[in-house]
Amino acid sequence: MPAIVRRLRLASRHAPLERRVRSWADRMLHALAMPDAELSIVLCDDRAIHALNRDYRDKDRPTDVLAFAVREAIGAHVPESAMPKGVLGDVVISVPTAARQAKAAQRSTEDEIAMLLAHGLLHLLGRDHRDRTEERRMVAMTDALRSTTIVDRRSARSPADRPVSAVRAR
Repeated sequence: MPAIVRRLRLASRHAPLERRVRSWADRMLHALAMPDAELSIVLCDDRAIHALNRDYRDKDRPTDVLAFAVREAIGAHVPESAMPKGVLGDVVISVPTAARQAKAAQRSTEDEIAMLLAHGLLHLLGRDHRDRTEERRMVAMTDALRSTTIVDRRSARSPADRPVSAVRAR
């Protein structure tokens, strides 16, 4: 059960997006050589992500994506051997924020959501962007993972068939 996707405060018209996001997550996990890892994804509205951002990050505003890593929730004091094997955590994506950002960047909402999913997944794996060097690496890794969601219509194969060697957990 690698990727679990659910909607929170989103209309049923977003059900097809839910299925596509699950497929993208499975491809990304496969590209990371983690096909059996467990990942939870929540597609929500701005109100839901605002509450999470306020409660868990002390930022009283909506955001585009949040990542809650299991290893961080359990704490640094727990030895690696006691960590739940293959359980990564949760990625929460605000669909309305993604739509606004996509419009501003002149790309599709789906492309923006795929990028946010890749970005959140990298955070779950311990990647960050605290300085310019980390930011460049994070952008490159995000782009590599996002590219796994693009299906070549001529061959009906995804780039996910090739591992993303540049993207590895710490």
